[in-house]
Amino acid sequence: MYRYLGMSTGRRRMSRRVGLNANTSQFTLEGENFRIIGGAIHYFRIPRAYWRDRLLKMKACGINTVTTYVPWSLHQPQKELFNFQTQLDLEAFLNLASELGMWVILCPGPYISSELDLGGLPSWLLRDDKMKLRTTYAGFSEAVNVYFNKLIPKLVPLQLKKGGPIIAVQVENAYGSYAKDDTYLNFIKEALQSRGITELLLTSDSHNTLKSGSVTGALGTLKLQKLNYRDIQDLISLQPNSPIMIMDYWTGWYDAWGELHHILPPEDMVSTVREILRRGMSVSLYMFHGGSSFGFMTGALADPTYRALVSSYDYDAPLSESGEYTPKYHLLRDLFSRYSNGESFPDMPTLHYREAYEPAIMYQHLSLWDALSFTEEPFKSHRPVSMENLPVNGNNGQAYGYTLYETTITTGGLLKSGDNVRDRALIFVDKVYIGLFKRQTLELAVPDGQGKRTLSLLVENCGRVHQGRDLDKQHKGLVGDILLNNIPLRDFTIYSLDMKPTFIDSLYLAPWKTLSKNPSFPGFFMGKLFAYGYPSDTFVKLPGWEKGVVFINGLNLGRYWSIGPQQALYLPGPFLNSGINQVIVFEEQEGDYKVQFEDAPDLGMAADIQ
Repeated sequence: MYRYLGMSTGRRRMSRRVGLNANTSQFTLEGENFRIIGGAIHYFRIPRAYWRDRLLKMKACGINTVTTYVPWSLHQPQKELFNFQTQLDLEAFLNLASELGMWVILCPGPYISSELDLGGLPSWLLRDDKMKLRTTYAGFSEAVNVYFNKLIPKLVPLQLKKGGPIIAVQVENAYGSYAKDDTYLNFIKEALQSRGITELLLTSDSHNTLKSGSVTGALGTLKLQKLNYRDIQDLISLQPNSPIMIMDYWTGWYDAWGELHHILPPEDMVSTVREILRRGMSVSLYMFHGGSSFGFMTGALADPTYRALVSSYDYDAPLSESGEYTPKYHLLRDLFSRYSNGESFPDMPTLHYREAYEPAIMYQHLSLWDALSFTEEPFKSHRPVSMENLPVNGNNGQAYGYTLYETTITTGGLLKSGDNVRDRALIFVDKVYIGLFKRQTLELAVPDGQGKRTLSLLVENCGRVHQGRDLDKQHKGLVGDILLNNIPLRDFTIYSLDMKPTFIDSLYLAPWKTLSKNPSFPGFFMGKLFAYGYPSDTFVKLPGWEKGVVFINGLNLGRYWSIGPQQALYLPGPFLNSGINQVIVFEEQEGDYKVQFEDAPDLGMAADIQ
């Protein structure tokens, strides 16, 4: 690594004219043989204060190349609004990788999957009812061009030939499994090159979709968890005399609510990596460090049924969610040291202290109904309107969170969702809870009553599907009619509850009440966490609570749900202040009077990946 960077090892300075080349059976970097030993890490899933720590830990393991994805949805949350600041300062992250002597493979999308809501595509795209995502449909390609006009100029100076760390750029991600438009990959390739991307281009697919995911002028690479020689043969037959790169070797897996925590035994993982290296191939570990899907950024699965993903993106990776070394890390460090040409690795950075703070006692309560006046102006509509089509957020619709639909009824009877609830709705009559609609629950009895009553449906977007061929169909909220006694409900008042930091901050002025023995649900609960001195990492645990969201100093840590597997949310020390910290919990159905803090994660009961 030092040789290539021209650092003070007494070796020649790198010329930076040719870059990473794939014209022979081995990669060359500036004409010298080079093996990529890479690892994936997502800057947007790690507190910025910890970027250096996580990269140094990767480097100490023998990783020479960082792979990172760029989430369009976070960088362009509204058509007219771009965000490359603080946590999303991509240039700062890439410059830091360069400073630490690491190369970068960049995956700018536009679609990245990465278990993000809608695979990292912004939800405002779905306001176009003819939208065809990941195609050259004009509505999509024009939006990509606007985004790339903003993004790519930031990356061009950071390419290897310009003195930066980027040695390769991935064209989209796993398009072979989607493949709805055979001109699309060429469009993305040209969109990158016409804006000044000159480094090696890659595509990345599973073995059975390699052909449909390839594009002329880009090196095909593989995604896999088990090394199957037929898969390698498929790649070789597609591009003989080219280096073999396992772009995503899956070190673990992600978790869905209501299932078990997925793990891949360390011995299984390292034996596969050992075989990859023994055969002279390059590899990037997905993930090397997963981090956390803070806020509402998690995706979901559609097949065979809808399942939302948990907030932790630990991924059973070599470096844990909170940056701890795992047995996988130590095994890999030992393995990679045998391929280091005698150069020793840097020392492993010391671990951060973790603390089990005193519980935060919840002492104030705010009912959902009392918080409504702090949302954007409610919207009146004759028919139900999906989240994406609401006239909120500068007419970009609502991306995440909850939406409250209210209408007037004059009778009881049978309420039918017709599978138009996306994804979960708590149902109330005059603010009294009467039941729950999930995707599998299609009918609910509404009790009889006198005169006009208010029927309320609090609908949660639990995460848009992040992969598969139904990306265009990921509207949330109420996506069609709800029937009462077979008559469609009409004349709604609709409140957007996306729970952005501005909304949580505005609740300072809300009419909070001292917490009583019988608080109403759904509601917000407030307490204080005291952190003395320099705040440490901790884990938020909520026994006795059912389902909701945790905010620390206005920051959305993510969802919790008693069904697991995840039972504790990672709270990084940099999110805390020395002294008093505000804890707000939005709980849907059943709460406790305290929030606990522990010094160890709890990702739930584990099961080996099948």
